[in-house]
Amino acid sequence: MSTTTNDAGSIHMPPMPPVPPTTPIPAARPIAFEHPPLTGSALIMGTIALSAATFMNVLDTSIANVSIPAISGDLGVSSSQGIWVITSFAVSNAIAVPLTGWLTQRFGQVKLFTASISLFVLASLLCGLAPSIEALIFCRVVQGAVAGPMIPLSQALLLSIYPKAKAGMALALWSMTTLVAPIMGPLLGGWITDYISWPWIFYINIPVGLAAALLTWNLLKNRETPTQKLPIDKVGLGLLVIWVGSLQILLDKGKELDWFHSTQIVVLGVTAVVGLALFITWELTDAHPIVDLSLFKGRNFWTGALAMSLAYALFFGNVVLLPLWLQQWMGYTATQAGAILAPVGIFAILLSPLVGKKVSTVDPRWLSTAAFLVFGLVLWMRALFNTQADFITIMIPTIVQGIAMALFFIPLVTVTLSGLPTSRIPAASGLSNFMRIMAGGIGASVTTTLWENRAILHHAQLSENINISNPSATQAIAGLQAQGMSLEQAYAQITRLIDQQAFMLAANDIFYVSAIGFVSLITVVWMSKPKKGGDRSSSAADAGAAH
Repeated sequence: MSTTTNDAGSIHMPPMPPVPPTTPIPAARPIAFEHPPLTGSALIMGTIALSAATFMNVLDTSIANVSIPAISGDLGVSSSQGIWVITSFAVSNAIAVPLTGWLTQRFGQVKLFTASISLFVLASLLCGLAPSIEALIFCRVVQGAVAGPMIPLSQALLLSIYPKAKAGMALALWSMTTLVAPIMGPLLGGWITDYISWPWIFYINIPVGLAAALLTWNLLKNRETPTQKLPIDKVGLGLLVIWVGSLQILLDKGKELDWFHSTQIVVLGVTAVVGLALFITWELTDAHPIVDLSLFKGRNFWTGALAMSLAYALFFGNVVLLPLWLQQWMGYTATQAGAILAPVGIFAILLSPLVGKKVSTVDPRWLSTAAFLVFGLVLWMRALFNTQADFITIMIPTIVQGIAMALFFIPLVTVTLSGLPTSRIPAASGLSNFMRIMAGGIGASVTTTLWENRAILHHAQLSENINISNPSATQAIAGLQAQGMSLEQAYAQITRLIDQQAFMLAANDIFYVSAIGFVSLITVVWMSKPKKGGDRSSSAADAGAAH
């Protein structure tokens, strides 16, 4: 739900000799060694390789969602068992992302990133070949775990190959892949499942991953970061697995088990809360914590990460809600719903390079403010939808939303990384992306649950008017019977119409509250104090170029 930053330049210089990979250095004072930026074709190929790896990773978080019925049927299990294909990846990925900082110090950025891609390709192959649901779930666990460092390191490496003055451009290129992939996932997954077969949603990773790994290693192997022999924080890792796993399973199973009316959900909730409390206590006191929670001492980090997480929770919740409403209650097919979502990339792709150029000269808090105001406008427009809304009416807010998305990631990442020293960027990127991923899962679960609960309320209110004393109701029933329906069929048709209206009104409620939420987040952004002028790009770039 991870990030990657890179800085590149245009000066041709001979490759630097690799830093000895196992040279022990003090944990508190990692060596900062900066390589020159890449130039020309090397810069272009490096950008493509890093972006392709990010796209492949993010795509896999959503590509299997629409394929669960086909996977479940083919492997002879229920849909609820098939959901674990999604859950297993999400849990292991969420656990692995915040470990990026520690793993980077132990193995180096380039080696870790290349190994992560290679193992991801192998896990993808095994997922497609899995003969049973148990084997598939195990392979998805492995796939999610090895994918953890990819997004944070892709952002760090991308910043490291670009000049400091173009750090914003590097972030813009990275953000486009993270914005487009979640939208493409369900569309591509559905098409592959319908017209080829579900294993190919995993096989398509193989050529992309191999190309990205080979390009990355050939271009960046002489730009490795120094390493340290750090002890493994076994207690911290165990607590992380416990509380993140419990929370993720709670979010995935909550609606199915009626949330806290279920003993299983209560136990998971208590385990997650207690595990989190123990995890925080341990990590703040351990000499070599596996997750660097001291990052929260920096105002820019905690305000930027908090704003990003809360905004992403609202954003992702609505990304899930809109196609659900269109397909379940407006009669849209998956392809048609995808066509509604696709135009969001128009302004996002056109404006992201411009935002990348301006982020070093314009206060990123103003850019974030503009993003949240546009998000608020988009959701307010959707809050005015009714069941008669046509394709164009529904698409217009999606097109406008592309403006907000172009202004969303880059300034907030800039705020989050502002002022951090070079050596701490992988840990900061991993931790902030972990928060964003978890927030997205929470946002999706809360949004869909509230939608159904509000629909039940609206259905009850609308049904109160359907009785024999209401002339409009009796006239509608008579009209349906005149068309050849029986009384039961007429009532069923009216119930369907009431359901449609109830879920429309419930969606309006969610859109409206989300609009208020985005506008409210502006106050969080302005609690930060990012560096001024060109220092902002330098600080982000330096943080990403931990060489």
